[in-house]
Amino acid sequence: MRSWANRPHSSLLASFLAASWLLVAASPQELHEASGSRILHHTKSHTHEVHCSRERSRAAWKAVDEYLMPFVEKEKYELPSKCRLRPENDMFREQEQHKIHFDVNEWRCGFCKKSFRAEKFIDQHFANRHSNLLDNSQGRCLADLCGALHCDLTMEFKKPKSKCNAAAAARNRHLCESLADSCFPVNQGHSASRLHEFFLRQFCDAHTCNGASKPFPKGGRKQTNRFYLALCILTMLLLPVFYLIVFLHQREMKKGDQVFKRIGKTVHKKKPS
Repeated sequence: MRSWANRPHSSLLASFLAASWLLVAASPQELHEASGSRILHHTKSHTHEVHCSRERSRAAWKAVDEYLMPFVEKEKYELPSKCRLRPENDMFREQEQHKIHFDVNEWRCGFCKKSFRAEKFIDQHFANRHSNLLDNSQGRCLADLCGALHCDLTMEFKKPKSKCNAAAAARNRHLCESLADSCFPVNQGHSASRLHEFFLRQFCDAHTCNGASKPFPKGGRKQTNRFYLALCILTMLLLPVFYLIVFLHQREMKKGDQVFKRIGKTVHKKKPS
C-alpha cells in the first residue's frame, strides 16, 4: 500500500526535475525570445524600414527644383500623376518642408519645434521621431532617379570623378528618357512637347562617355537668382558713385558760373564811362 501511495509523488517529482533541467539547459537568448516573442513581433510590426537615401533624395529634388521646375512653371504645365518627379512622389518631401533653417548652426523641427545644430541631426530626429509621416510605397524614392538626374553634381559633398562606365551611362540615359516620356508626353500639347525636348537636352544628352554634352546646359533657377543678385549689388554700389559725380559736376558748374560773374563784373567796372 505504501509503495502504491508513493508512486504519484515520485512521478510528480520526476516531472518537476525534468522541467527544471529543460529550463537550465535552455540558453538565455532562447528564454528571452520565448518570453518576449509577442513584444518583439509587436515592435517589428510598427518599425518603418526605409531603404531610401534621404541625402540622395534631397540631391535629386534639388536638381529637379533648380534645373527643371523654373521651365515647367514658365510653361504653366502640370506634371501628370504618373510622373515620378512630382513633389508628392518624394517620400521625404513633407519632412523636408518642415525643416526651418534659422542660421548656419540652427535648424528647427516644424513638427515639434525642437532645435538642432546641424542638418544631419534633424535628419536623424525625423527618422527616429517622425517616421510615421513617411509614405514608403513603391516609386516614391527619388534617390532611385539619381542616375538620370546627375545628383552627384548637386550634392553638398561631391564624389571624386571616376572613369566613365559606358554601360552605366546607357542605363542612366534610358531611365532619363523614360522620365521624359512619362512626365512630358509629346501627344499632350505644345507645352509638353517643348518640355520633353528640353528635358532631353537638359538632363539626358550628358549621359554619354564622349564628353560632348554637359548636364544642365540651359541653366536654372540658381544661376538666374545669382545673376539678379549680382546685378542688384552692382547697381547699389554704382548708384552712390553716380550721384557723387552728379553732385561734384553741379558744384563745379556753380563755381564756374560764379567765376564768370566776377569776371563780367570786373570787366564792366573797367569800361570807361
